[in-house]
Amino acid sequence: MEKRVKLKDGSEVLIREMREDDIDRSFAFFTALPEEDRAYLRVDVTKREVLRQRIQEMVAGRTLRLVAVVDDQVVADGSLDLPTHGWTKHVAELRLIVARPFQHKGLGMLMARELYGLAAAIDVEEIIVEFMGPQVGPQNIFKKLGFHQDAVLTDYVKDISGAKQDLVLMRCSLDSLWQKLSDYMTDSDWQRTR
Repeated sequence: MEKRVKLKDGSEVLIREMREDDIDRSFAFFTALPEEDRAYLRVDVTKREVLRQRIQEMVAGRTLRLVAVVDDQVVADGSLDLPTHGWTKHVAELRLIVARPFQHKGLGMLMARELYGLAAAIDVEEIIVEFMGPQVGPQNIFKKLGFHQDAVLTDYVKDISGAKQDLVLMRCSLDSLWQKLSDYMTDSDWQRTR
């Protein structure tokens, strides 16, 4: 899957599936993120062995990964983690991060829409997202997409500096998410730039 999209400012971005040869591009993307953006990531993606493991999970089918690329540089990274069996095999976990120069331009919504399409194609019924308590901005964005807070586990996780943080679990049905994404695309000024 490859798709060229226009952002709100008229710039073009290529959204595509991550490839095995994206390790260097991913490394450059994650190491260029400000520390405060990396502080709440689940794993330390500034280590090449972690990036290799992420690609192995993708090749094994446990994760679907998309990247947004401009001039052969990754500017956003999104994934759906897929349980392969058990009670939650109908649920996928969405993760998404956008480089600061590309934030507030609609790229996060476009990436979410493409991840939604991947989830729908494999019969996922619900999507969950997890945040650390201080990540209020991203939580508000996902509330706008129809996600609701389901649980807060106090002092459950540690950020990159080792400080304990609350884990906030939010979820949304695929039907609700699609409606919110459709409403956003229809109502936003992004439509006028197409």
